[in-house]
Amino acid sequence: MAEEYAIYIDDLVKSFGSFTAVNGVNLKIKKGEIFGLLGPNGAGKSTIISILLGLLPPTSGKVVVNGIDVQKDPSGARTHIGVVTQETVVEPELTAEQNLMIFARLYHIPKAEMQKSIEFALELSDLVQFRKAYAGTFSGGMKRRLETAKSLMHAPEIILLDEPTTGLDVQNRTQIWNLLRDINKKQNVTILMTTQYLEEADQLCDRIGIIDHGKMIALGTPDELRKSIGLNSVIEVTVDKEELQRAAAAFRKAGLEPTILNNRVTSPGGSNATKKIEGLLNIMSTSKINVRNISMHEPTIDDVFLKLTGSEVRDTSGEYKGKGVIMGRGR
Repeated sequence: MAEEYAIYIDDLVKSFGSFTAVNGVNLKIKKGEIFGLLGPNGAGKSTIISILLGLLPPTSGKVVVNGIDVQKDPSGARTHIGVVTQETVVEPELTAEQNLMIFARLYHIPKAEMQKSIEFALELSDLVQFRKAYAGTFSGGMKRRLETAKSLMHAPEIILLDEPTTGLDVQNRTQIWNLLRDINKKQNVTILMTTQYLEEADQLCDRIGIIDHGKMIALGTPDELRKSIGLNSVIEVTVDKEELQRAAAAFRKAGLEPTILNNRVTSPGGSNATKKIEGLLNIMSTSKINVRNISMHEPTIDDVFLKLTGSEVRDTSGEYKGKGVIMGRGR
């Protein structure tokens, strides 16, 4: 059964002393799927990825990558995986082609196949015309595409991406999205990604898993997750940060359930949401609260994440941060 999936995780537990980073996670990722693993900081995402790479042994449970038991043969499992870490690491004084050449050698790709692998990576990442350009002259988006190209050198069946578009502007982020879609569709590569941009998961992922405190608390397609929280609409008000508590109090007076996020206050709209907005605006006007923006929208993945985890970002200790690793040669 496990062999049918690109990634098969059964009742995975990982403890560090008295701290349990991963607590009974079950996950089956289909071959050719784009899967998003979301969760607050310290939820267990990095620990799971480190176990998939064989960098950490599980306390208990089973992990199978492309039919290979990671505990029994971690090196064999890694040959099927490409990794794109959160930090972009390219050699600025080398050309794009030279950067790829280094990784081809590290992956032990035979010399006869090396140039073909480099051409494949350059073409897929849309860097052919920049092959002789020094990586230090590249934009952030180009460097990220080169980093992604490096992970493809050994033709892996699975790619793990840790926040692939962090720090990129909208245009470069869209280019990376298109690259990942091409990798997935044209090469039939399974993608497991983490991201802090929840709309990114909504746009790219076939399915999403939300993990919190080491447990998988939600799993499904983006539409299934939106429907699962039972919200017809969400009311959102943007105010100055010093007005957040007063704005939240106004929400409660209007019969709404406020949650504060950065400089926003949100609440489920419920029935008669339009009338509740009118009442809310009257209360805020009377209280002389400066409203910068108010909107009502259908639930998003952000709303799902917020309702299930209670926060956008949480800083916690205990989450394992795995070291970088070079993979062996794949197929």
